[in-house]
Parts: sequence; C-alpha cells; structure tokens
Amino acid sequence: MAKIGLITEGITDQIVIENILMGYFDSNEDYIEFMELQPLRDETDNKSGYGGWGKVLEYCESSKFKGALQFHDYIIVQIDTDISDAYGISQLEMGKELTPKQLIERVVTKLIDLIGQTIYEKYQDKIIFAISVHSLECWLLPLYYTDKRKAKIVNCTNTVDEKLKKSGKKIRLQNKKGEKNVESYRKISEKYCKHKTLIKLYPENPSLKIFIAEVEKRGIFIDDF
Repeated sequence: MAKIGLITEGITDQIVIENILMGYFDSNEDYIEFMELQPLRDETDNKSGYGGWGKVLEYCESSKFKGALQFHDYIIVQIDTDISDAYGISQLEMGKELTPKQLIERVVTKLIDLIGQTIYEKYQDKIIFAISVHSLECWLLPLYYTDKRKAKIVNCTNTVDEKLKKSGKKIRLQNKKGEKNVESYRKISEKYCKHKTLIKLYPENPSLKIFIAEVEKRGIFIDDF
C-alpha cells in the first residue's frame, strides 16, 4: 500500500487529486492511503479545516513538512496560480504572459526554496508538485468539453457550471453564494477514477498534463496484494 500525504489549498482540491491518482494507478483506497495534511479533514464534516495558498506555503516551510516526509511514501503539494503575484510569482515577463510550463517552473522553485534545498534534494523523489494553472477546477474541463475550452486556464469554475446547467444537471461546483459544493467536486471528479477516462483526457489540460508527467517520473508501483 502506498501512503500519500496531501498538502493542498482546500478540501475540494484533495478530493479531485485523490480521484485522479486512483484513476492513474487504476486502483482504489484499499491500496492507496491518502492522508490530508493541509487542510485537515474531519471524516464527519467535509467542511472542516482551513486552507488557502498561504497555508500551503506555511506548511512547506514548517517542521511539520519535514516530519511528514518520514511517514509517507509520497507527498503531493498543490497550489493554484490565479493569484501567484500575491506569493511573489509574476505571471508576466517583459509584459508577456508566461506559458503554464514557465509559470509552474517558477512556482516550483518558490516551493523548493520554502522547503529548503537540502531537504528537497534528499527527498525529491517523494515530493510531487501539483501546480494548477490557474485553478484546479481547470482540470475538470476535459470531462465536459471537446473544443478549445478543455484547455482553458481562466474562469474554469464558471465554465464547468455553465456546461452542467446547459446539460440539465442539478449539481454545481459552487452555490449562488459562491461557496464550493464539496459533494459536487467528489461526484464530478469520480469520472477520473476510471483509468481509461483519465489517460484519454489528462493531456488536454496543460497543468494537469504536467502533474501526471511528474507522477509518471516517479515510477510508482502500487502493490495490490
């Protein structure tokens, strides 16, 4: 069994990443143990815990991160780039917008600096960055679109909900108050639990493709016995 720790901006991010990984490994929670390190998630209250990009950065430079490396096979670090300027990463260079790959590289450098170069070099095979450009909701677009919108990196929550509304489905990623619907994220992202679905669709969104490539590089083997 693989023990995977999750450091994410929020609970919905954890849910989507868990389903993506189960689809990638063609496995289930009997063989992958997910540990929600940040934010913490109470089994009886999906809204418990506190997240946000600030908490991700705080956790990365804390002693908790170094301790977690001792007790997990892998640790996923997720952060959105929608407001990367707020944590010191500009989305522009000489007035030109960075590509998702360029932006991800700069965010990863920032996270490594917080973790500490020495710690990172020692444990880099265990640390997998999930940098979502510009939000993790963009990773859900390939499930609903076959045109260029599947690769969108902005306004992704509304784009998903727009499709759900047009298709007559009652679920939405967010309610009228703009609050995230945890169960909707779970239900929608469960489609990625199917290995064939994930493998077919993940290359369609640029930052999801980079995340899967990082997982693939680790050569992780899930023992089903």
